Amino acid sequence: MVIGCIVLIMIGLVALNVRGSARTATADPSNAEQVALGRQVYAANCASCHGTNLEGQPNWQQDLPTGGRPAPPHDVTGHTWHHDDQSLFTTVKYGGQATSPEGYRSNMPALGNSLSDNEIWAALAFIKSTWPPDIQAAQRQAAHQ
Repeated sequence: MVIGCIVLIMIGLVALNVRGSARTATADPSNAEQVALGRQVYAANCASCHGTNLEGQPNWQQDLPTGGRPAPPHDVTGHTWHHDDQSLFTTVKYGGQATSPEGYRSNMPALGNSLSDNEIWAALAFIKSTWPPDIQAAQRQAAHQ
């Protein structure tokens, strides 16, 4: 009985640690190693919808007849930099529906089953590394609001 309780406590602590690691990690555009990994992750998992040059799909601000919208750009012409890192991480890991307003249908799939947390943070670091300093600063401010 005591051993069973200890095992359950250990499993709980491991689960908390894994969940916490997603919240404490960061997307650091100044970390060359993270950005290099992110470039690879983005090319393999994101570019098919969001564009090789982060340009997004045409007419990304217009609703589709089926609901949702085309994939937005991740360059400075889009809205990615208006969101804090944790919201971006959650959107990639759990899909766009996780962070969408009620009643909105997002076409962004959840990638948490195919990408590790580190790969998600790296992809975000790569995206952020392409933004000029003023946009990076504005995005950092979004995290504090």
